Amino acid sequence: MHPMFENPDKICIITDLDGTFLPKSKTPLPRDLAAVRRFEQAGGVFTIATGRTVEASRRYPQELGLKSPMIVFNGAGIYDPAADRLVYIHPLPKEAADMTARVLTEQPHAGIEILCPASTWVINNTPHEQEHVRVCGITPRYGTIPEAAQDTWLKVLFAMSPEDIPPFIDYIDRQHFAGVSFIRSEARFYEMLPEGVSKGSALNAYRKLPGMEGFTFVAVGDFDNDIEMLRAADFAVCPQNACDNAKACADLILSRTCEEGAMEELIDRLLS
Repeated sequence: MHPMFENPDKICIITDLDGTFLPKSKTPLPRDLAAVRRFEQAGGVFTIATGRTVEASRRYPQELGLKSPMIVFNGAGIYDPAADRLVYIHPLPKEAADMTARVLTEQPHAGIEILCPASTWVINNTPHEQEHVRVCGITPRYGTIPEAAQDTWLKVLFAMSPEDIPPFIDYIDRQHFAGVSFIRSEARFYEMLPEGVSKGSALNAYRKLPGMEGFTFVAVGDFDNDIEMLRAADFAVCPQNACDNAKACADLILSRTCEEGAMEELIDRLLS
């Protein structure tokens, strides 16, 4: 075993959800859950890093029995399920409201969702946005940008058909918006985050949380919004179904996909 893995009680696995730990059903595989239990019984820490809000992620601490904080909002927040509170946030600048209003005017086909610490605002309720709300199982607030601007913004999600994403990215690039960054988080989603914020920046903040000193971080991800986390980790892992950009950052590419028990394969390797 590699020296960094000799002590399971000093290993933290931090995994993306959709396409990495979760199959298309959005329900963890029993074999993966059993592997997580074995890993925790050996002393390891298991947690998640997701683009979802606290509300959309709340079922997973319950299902997985998570005891440790988890990264949410694609890195703009860290949520402690035991204390039921955000222990870290990095908000968008106030100017993000004007940027979003401009996008709404000039790209009216884009569904718009504004994610805040305790609420989700739907501004442009397109069919793709409606599907996202349904999959996440959230109850959003419907309103205008000025109404939502009274809240603290952590990220803005733009939803549209996959074929509309490339020209939308070109449009965003031409705007030269300052103080924010953008990432594609799924085939249908493009997101505005605070400049410099990612799952990777949140992982660096996670290392400073009480009790996490001296841990080896094993990050697992499958898509573009996981790349910075893979780079920030001590050891980077991708399931077989990961995109090529993510695989290029991996220290280990598993032989299984998220549909076949990739997490079980990883944990078996770590504990073998």
